[in-house]
This record gives sequence, C-alpha cells and structure tokens, in this order.
Amino acid sequence: MPSLPPPPTFSAADDPWIETRTKTHYDQVGLRTLFLDAHTIDDLALPHPPAASALLRIAVAITARITGLDDPDLTASQWNTLRRACLDQGRFTPGAVHAYFDQHAWDVFDPIRPWLQEPALRTQCDHSTGINTFVPGRPGGNNLAWFSPHGHHTQEPVPTAEALQILLIHHYYGRSGQGTPRTVNGTTTAQQNSGPLRSSVSFHPLGRTLHETLLAGVPAFTGDEQPPGADTCPWEEPAPSPQAPPRPVTWPGRQLTGLSQHAILLVPGPGGSTVTDAYLTRATQPKQITTDPYLTYRFTPERKNIARRRTKHYADASRAWWRELDTLVLAQDEHGTHLRPAIFDTLNDLPEAVRRSLRIRVHGFDQDGKAIDRQWYTAITPPLLNWTQEHDPVKAQRIAECCQEAEQTAQQLATVAKEAWYTATHSHTKQHPWTNKALTRYWPKAEKAFWQLLAEPDADAPTAFATAAAAALREVTETARIRHNSAARAVAHAVKDLYRRPPAPRKAA
Repeated sequence: MPSLPPPPTFSAADDPWIETRTKTHYDQVGLRTLFLDAHTIDDLALPHPPAASALLRIAVAITARITGLDDPDLTASQWNTLRRACLDQGRFTPGAVHAYFDQHAWDVFDPIRPWLQEPALRTQCDHSTGINTFVPGRPGGNNLAWFSPHGHHTQEPVPTAEALQILLIHHYYGRSGQGTPRTVNGTTTAQQNSGPLRSSVSFHPLGRTLHETLLAGVPAFTGDEQPPGADTCPWEEPAPSPQAPPRPVTWPGRQLTGLSQHAILLVPGPGGSTVTDAYLTRATQPKQITTDPYLTYRFTPERKNIARRRTKHYADASRAWWRELDTLVLAQDEHGTHLRPAIFDTLNDLPEAVRRSLRIRVHGFDQDGKAIDRQWYTAITPPLLNWTQEHDPVKAQRIAECCQEAEQTAQQLATVAKEAWYTATHSHTKQHPWTNKALTRYWPKAEKAFWQLLAEPDADAPTAFATAAAAALREVTETARIRHNSAARAVAHAVKDLYRRPPAPRKAA
C-alpha cells in the first residue's frame, strides 16, 4: 500500500521568505535567522513597502520579547539602560532567540494554529475567496484583466514566501466593504472593516544594521498600568476563537500585531511551497482606537465628533517625503495641530553614535478608505535627529518655516496659474491645464531650493520658492507665450504676483 505524502508545511520561523540586504548581497531568510544575523544585515529588502512596514512591526514586537524590553514594570530609566545594554552587546543573544522561536507555533499550514490565520474559516465560509482576489494586482471574479495575464480561469498558484508577504499586507492595509461571507453564531455577514494602517504612511527608525533598526524601533510603554504577561501576539495565543471577548490594546504585542480586521486562511499546494487558494473575510474583533508609534496624526479641534478630531496622516504618492519634515522635527505643543510619530520620543535616549547615524525609513501606501489601491512607495531620509527641536531648535524652526513657505507658494502658484489661463484663453471651463503642469514642475525645484535654504540660514525663503514657482510656470507656458502675446502678458503678471506675496511671519525659535 503506497504511503501518503507528508502534509504540507512551511515555517515562518525557519523557511526563507524575507528578503534582506547586506551591502550589495541579497538573501532570503526566515524569522529566526533574521534575528540571529540581524547584526550583519544592513536592511530589509522586501519588494512591497506595505509588507515591509507590517513586518517591521512584527519584528519589533519579537525584539521586545527577546530582549525583555516588553516589561511594563521597568521605569523609563531602567528601560533606556536595558536598551543601551542590548545595543552595546552588538547582537541578539542566540539563546534568547532560539528559546523564543522554539516556544511558539510558526507553521503557516498547521491545521490547528496556522501562523496569523484562522482555521475555522474552512467551515465558517461556504466558499473560498480565490487566489486572484488574494493577490494584489490580479483581477478577481469576472473583472476584466486589463494589465494582467490572470483571469477567472487562470488561478495560478503563488509561492508561499510571496503569499506570506501578501498576508501581511491584508492584515495591516486590507480593504473594507464586501468580502467573502462568514457565518459566526448563526449570523452571516460579508461586511469587513479596513486594516489599521490603510492609506497611511509610516516612519521607521533606520540604523546602520537591522539590529540597531529593531532596537531603535521598540516603542516605550506609556500606559498607566499593565500586568506582566497580559500582552500577547496572535501566534502566542491558543487557536483564535470568534466567541472570545475583545482583547484590550496592550503594549507592545497587541498594539503592533493584533489589530487586524481581516481573517485569512491560506490553502497550500503540494508540499507547501505554493499557495493555491485563500479565504479572505472579516475578523470578529472590533476595530479599536489606538496610537500607532510610527504614524503622524493631525488634530482638528473644531470638529463636533470628538472621535474624528484626531486623524492619521494619509499617504500621498505625489507628495515628497521632505514636505513632512516640519512634522518630524518639531515636538508637540499645546497649540499644535500635528503630532509626530511617538517613536521619536524615545530616540533622544539612544547612544550618541547610534542617534547621529539614525535615518528614517518612509513606507507609504496611497489608497482610498475602502477598496482602491493607488500606489505604494518608500524613501530614506538623511540622518535628521540632530535637526529635531530638542537638539537644534533654530534648525527645526528653519525647517518648519521653509516647509510652510513651500506649501504657501504652491497654493499661490495654483491660483496665479489658473488666473493666467483664464486671462490668456478667456475660457472659464473647469479645466485649466497650466495649474497641474506647473505644480508638477514646481515641487522638484522647490526641493532643491529647500536644501539650499537649510544650508544658507540667512537666505530669504519666500524669494527662493517664488523663483522656483516662476521657473515652473514659465516652462509649462513656453509654447503659449511664444505664439500668443496675451499668454505672455498673463504669465508675466502671474510671475509678478508670485513675488508680491508677503513673506510668512517668522516664529520665535
């Protein structure tokens, strides 16, 4: 009698699925090796920024477990001393790494506790969602395949390593609206909430090695009271139960890894090297309000709804990262409308060598609030902690003034470009093409002016940005100005208006 093939298996801890970079060498590792070799790894190299942002949160939670930085009884001084000791050690303790990963279940296809999945979906959903709906970019259902070779009849499997990264994207950035129907306690519904990071942009500390990155990224405990052992990550718990009461947002595991609004179950191919299908539906845990340590927030005090007065800063693929520098370098004050990422409040206590070299990794996913994914993006800032208000208030204020001036000049450029178009063409349609084209040309020039203004503290910011805006407007109207005197006159008046705008008032440092 022929023997049965072994059950499919894939370990998130020990099978390779995470791309990493060390100088010019790229490799793929599992979570265990990621921590054992973190001191030799320069950075993560995942191809999808939202997956990298999600993985950093998971890795930071594990970092806190391995190092003991998750102890809520530590005072601020004790916590900083422990983190400094971990940094001075130069690597994660191998024994602590092995002890943690040996303690928990990491099999992606385990029938009882699949990693970051809910096995109950096999019976609670009367059909699967389909691999094409699960994989971003593929057309699902009967949708037309405009830019993809996949279709309703081509359900191509996806490598498990790639499927795990997609799994993270759904958990953190998943869509809202109608999903696959799920029946729990006799009630069937397909309505799902959006993921906790949907349409957001994250700012992560980036050290010289992954070891520094993860330790710098651990958020400090700011709550009033939390019993030791009360906090758990999803893989540290028994098999999830839909009947379980909602868990509080504890620090750091639940805060960083346990807020998903989506329930997922992957269907393996032979041997577990591929995923052939997936269940993707609503989670039973309610959406909870919390402060993510890597997001920036905006306050609108005049809103009547108290819950809507604070909103996260939304990702915008067309917006360069340097335009957020004022939010990152200025500390919060009682009259401020922006709140920088909470993780910045812990970075001043890092060792001097680490702090001075620390950069910021930007991960954004430009989405609408429901189902449309526009574009994801990433960027790395230069070392900027020495520019923060705590270390150089004059520089921080200069950055804030220049950012404000750049935005005001952009608004003025949009206004004068529209007026010039109306004057030159006598057309009062909603379309005024000079505006968008001029703004597209303006922002790269404004960035160059911005860095020059930081290098020259006495230079006049309004004049510098007005010069950038004038050059942009002249470039996009060059043909019209050559052919039509009316266009040349209109643009000349617009340029004068750009320089007439009074300088923004200088705030006290």
